[in-house]
Amino acid sequence: MPFEIPGLNPAAIAEVARYAVELWHEHRIPILLSTVFLLGLLRTYLHLYSEPRQELLVLPKIYEPNEKTKETTLVETEVKDKKTGAAITKKAKTAKGGPKRIKGDKVRTKKGTNGNDTGSESEGPRKIQVLVFYSSLTGNTERYTKDFAKELGDLLVGQSDAESKAESNFLAPQVLDLAEIDFDDYFLSPMKGPVDYFYCFIIPSYNIDSINDTFLAHLDETHNDFRIDTSPLASLIGYSVFGYGDRDGWPTEEEGYCVQAKQVDRWMAKLTGRKRAFPLGMGDYKRDGKERLSEWQNGIVDVLKMIEQTGSLGEGIPGSGDPFESDEEDIAEDDGEVVYEESESKKTLEDVEDLGRIIKQTQGDGQAAPIAIDFTDFGKTGKTVHARKSATVTVKEMVPKNSPTYTSLTKQGYSIVGSHSGVKLCRWVKSAMRGRGSCYKYSFYNIVSYCCMEATPSLSCSNKCVFCWRHGTNPVGTSWRWVVDPPDLIFNGIKENHYKKIKMMRGVPGVISSRFTEALRIRHCALSLVGEPIFYPYINELLGMLHKERISSFLVCNAQHPDQLAALQHVTQLYVSIDASNKDSLRRIDRPLHRDFWERFQRCLDILRERRFRQRTVFRLTLVKDFNIEDEIEGYADLVERALPCFIELKGVTYCGTSTAGAAGLTMANVPFYQEVCDFVVKLNDALNKRGLGYGIAAEHAHSCCVLLASDRFKVDGKYHTHIDYEKFFDLLEEKGPDGDFTPEDYMGAAVPEWATWGNGGFDPRDQRVDRKGRPIERP
Repeated sequence: MPFEIPGLNPAAIAEVARYAVELWHEHRIPILLSTVFLLGLLRTYLHLYSEPRQELLVLPKIYEPNEKTKETTLVETEVKDKKTGAAITKKAKTAKGGPKRIKGDKVRTKKGTNGNDTGSESEGPRKIQVLVFYSSLTGNTERYTKDFAKELGDLLVGQSDAESKAESNFLAPQVLDLAEIDFDDYFLSPMKGPVDYFYCFIIPSYNIDSINDTFLAHLDETHNDFRIDTSPLASLIGYSVFGYGDRDGWPTEEEGYCVQAKQVDRWMAKLTGRKRAFPLGMGDYKRDGKERLSEWQNGIVDVLKMIEQTGSLGEGIPGSGDPFESDEEDIAEDDGEVVYEESESKKTLEDVEDLGRIIKQTQGDGQAAPIAIDFTDFGKTGKTVHARKSATVTVKEMVPKNSPTYTSLTKQGYSIVGSHSGVKLCRWVKSAMRGRGSCYKYSFYNIVSYCCMEATPSLSCSNKCVFCWRHGTNPVGTSWRWVVDPPDLIFNGIKENHYKKIKMMRGVPGVISSRFTEALRIRHCALSLVGEPIFYPYINELLGMLHKERISSFLVCNAQHPDQLAALQHVTQLYVSIDASNKDSLRRIDRPLHRDFWERFQRCLDILRERRFRQRTVFRLTLVKDFNIEDEIEGYADLVERALPCFIELKGVTYCGTSTAGAAGLTMANVPFYQEVCDFVVKLNDALNKRGLGYGIAAEHAHSCCVLLASDRFKVDGKYHTHIDYEKFFDLLEEKGPDGDFTPEDYMGAAVPEWATWGNGGFDPRDQRVDRKGRPIERP
């Protein structure tokens, strides 16, 4: 039954609703317009006759102090007067800030030795405070640390009277036990006060729970806490870590040797913004702990004294990238081997021959500009000509500082010394310092890679080899037409720049402190960087300076300067590049500038034969597939028979591609595999033995794709003694003089180690090979 309201007629209600709808449809427009008009009148009335509005009160943000309402407080600080020593109270106004945020580098007004705020109005250098942190379960490390801190204080502050100590910029080192301190006081925010802080850590590694685990967890949390800057300890002037371990229990670093010290070193690098002042030191407390700690201490002293003088740790090594905390390294580095590299399509300088084109483009008037590089001695008539036909010859610098050549070479990592010499840190130096493998010369001749300097006294060369690893950017010429720098300027310059580059390595992760210390004493010099070292007019004087400081010399030449070769005095080892076995092949691959290049080449071989019992000579064959490998075995055997070198190095070319190499037809397909190099070595060795020349396969270094053949002159009791007795060489040189009569056998060293002999790879078992991402490679 439908719902009904009593007293109402449903029919009447329906009639009223129908009438209302009809009325709305008929008059809806006037009704809407009238409603809008009335509302407008109401709004106007309210606006005209309503009470005045109060202004809105906007509250300031609590973290942005209002200048009108900012409260200040007085902070009293007590300092000592320099002259009287009396305490003086100073008042300063400080504003109340918002929530505290821990930051690594605060904006300050006055700077200390490392760029920090002095914290007071006093002038003069800031004091340096060394804090030595340690952990110890048995008490041994505590004893070693306290002895270390006392000796460090004596070296820095001195053992003089109190007045002299007061004048020192160093405060007495403080020893702190990690188990007794609050980590937040030292590792959460920068230490405050008118002092610059330097942190030292002496950390033993344990395989049980200890304070080390708590400390490492704190460093981890501090770095990953979003409320704290990732480098809250950036205001430190530096830090360094030394680890104690036990090789009996943990023989290698991979198995845990000094593992906790390595972890502390890595976390501190992150928290300080990479302020590793000296490489991680490691020592076995049962064996060499004291010696390694002493070496590390000497390095710390040197760094602190440098900071005292310069106010900073110096710069990172150019061309090597920042010290990646993942231990990955930049693989796009020069490895000290023969390569050819592909230039970019927009490279400003593709070849030295392009200099004229570039200069014309920059001048805009089409007139040729004078070029300081002589490409040849001979014109079409056979007479000597100059780069510019002029009555006046101007002697110019080989590599002026404002030249494209200088710019290109410095971008590649060279340090240019004088006007025609250079030095560069070899990739193998950096690799050996990190325990990641040494150069093949270590396997073959016992050259300690991290003690070797690679340099050249002449950036100019007489060849333009298609596989040149210098991108064709070094100058070329057939005669010396440039300013000649004195040998002492070159000698001092290359040493100074080499040491600078070595010191820049101290902050790189993985550098072994003992090797870093040894690297600060140059023991070998490879005069093979680029160009033609024998081209330098005073090469003998330069060699004499090297030998006087007992630095061995390994000189490389291209067999294009027979007169200079004949006048050469004793070198530790003399290399000659043999890039082809016949005239046509040599012209194609070396692109020599001399018209009589083949005759010069043969004269150099004859000189080597005459002096084979006076100089230790080496043939270096760079193998390039489809250029100088196929059908040239007998040709190479002819050259060996003509010169009878002491050793023959055979190495596959290292690819990196160049536009000039591409124009010569070189591609990745021209790079031989190591097995192809080995096959070539076996065939050449057989060809030499068929002729009764007496050579054998002495050593290999698969990592460098290099194999060594040695003369039987160096075979003793069935083993090849290719290593060099360097001390004996210098003794003979001092006794008999630079032109003295002694033979290579007189300073023959030890036999090739077993791991470097044919078939064993040649990689030093003390080191760890890594892949391109820095990950360890398992040994087979």
